[in-house]
Amino acid sequence: MGTYGKLARRALETEMPVMVQIQELVRGAKNAVSLAQGVVYWQPPKRALDRVKELVWEPSISRYGADEGLPELRDALIEKLRKENNLQKSSVMVTAGANQAFVNLVLTLCDAGDSVVMFAPYYFNAYMSFQMTGITNILVGPGNPKTLYPDAVYVLNVLPNVHSWGKFGSHFRYFMYDGLKHSCLEGNHVVNIFSFSKAYGMMGWRVGYIAYPSEVEGFAAQLLKVQDNIPICASIISQHLALYSLELGPEWVTERVKDLVQNREIVLEALSPLGEDAVKGGEGAIYLWAKLPDKYVDDFKVVRWLAHRHGVVVIPGSACGCPGNVRISFGGLIESDCKAAAERLSRGLEELVRDGME
Repeated sequence: MGTYGKLARRALETEMPVMVQIQELVRGAKNAVSLAQGVVYWQPPKRALDRVKELVWEPSISRYGADEGLPELRDALIEKLRKENNLQKSSVMVTAGANQAFVNLVLTLCDAGDSVVMFAPYYFNAYMSFQMTGITNILVGPGNPKTLYPDAVYVLNVLPNVHSWGKFGSHFRYFMYDGLKHSCLEGNHVVNIFSFSKAYGMMGWRVGYIAYPSEVEGFAAQLLKVQDNIPICASIISQHLALYSLELGPEWVTERVKDLVQNREIVLEALSPLGEDAVKGGEGAIYLWAKLPDKYVDDFKVVRWLAHRHGVVVIPGSACGCPGNVRISFGGLIESDCKAAAERLSRGLEELVRDGME
């Protein structure tokens, strides 16, 4: 077995991706179904896919493109931001998914040793991005216990000691239920991150984008340095698919999101063994958040037990900064498969509450 030289501390001290652990769990648990990863069940629009097929032999598809994205896609995105999101003064950089967009921003805005604020439950990959780039003081702010929304008072109290930039993940912009509306903020200290992954079923195509303030001098140039040293540019054929999908308009997405309302209700019912006040979330996006009985602080142990004994996989809350909870995604399965997965989850939780993990 070979030996290695010194490994970077920033890598060693970064947590192992929970989704890698979950994927291993799915493979190791016989016939397990997943309510874990944040995906949707649909594919990109057929019309857009058919148009992309015609581009395979086009020479420009195999060449590098502009670092900040295809000009025609960026123009379409800027127009979309103005009409749909009321972002009138934002420029756009296209990235290889929202994860890469976040890393670009961390590298552009943060120095090693800086302090940052996150709110629990947080997105585990964002936490890892800070760890692996040398951020030594990650302040985890509290959320409202009833809604999980960030505590604004906490931000005001700690903001003088941290970076005064706000980042907003807007890739669930279309995933709103019960008549609620999504809104974006714009300002010289605000950036918005968007993604095609969920809305257009483009998870594997890896296209996201950053909407950043046009009026901040030098910001675009520094962002461009980071972009050129990570992907150079997002996949060219993926960017074309994004453009063709965008042309179908938000109605294509909202029509599919309507179907998720029933999935949400199915999963909510499956979580009922945990008690009336145990479940939160579901107003937007594709996730529900559930508190386990108090004695189950080791939520990963519960997740493994559910996978192997009941064949259903969820995300441990400890990966999101909240031990003793689980995160459940209701977006990745068609209704009939969601029902089957929910039945397994319900049986598992009933046994957990009644008998424990035997």
